[in-house]
Amino acid sequence: MTISEVSRVYDLTQDTLRYYERVGMIPPVNRTQAGIRDYNEDDCKWVKLAKCMRSAGLPVEVMIEYVKLTQQGNGTILARSELLKAQKKELLKQKSAIDATLEQLNYKIDKYEVALETGVLSWGKKDVEELK
Repeated sequence: MTISEVSRVYDLTQDTLRYYERVGMIPPVNRTQAGIRDYNEDDCKWVKLAKCMRSAGLPVEVMIEYVKLTQQGNGTILARSELLKAQKKELLKQKSAIDATLEQLNYKIDKYEVALETGVLSWGKKDVEELK
């Protein structure tokens, strides 16, 4: 696949794809004799992984380290596993914080919806304690 095709398939700009390759977030992409990038199935899997990891907030440096470890072969399986476990732990912390924020927002929205229905906005003890 050409870079423009990969760009369309994965909804990433061509500049982003070049950046991912340049900094090492994906391994070097195969090229034609004319020097044009020719993405194969494995290259596309790396692009898909990089996009997924970036959308989840994985730092660029971690993705680069993961690619380097992968290129070193099976002797790095433990290190790769530990790297991914650490990132999973970080994502779960972020998810917990997001869940807590959503819970708070839902509570506030519910209060406003009741107020819209009844014409009365009342806050309970929980709301007052939050102000302290």
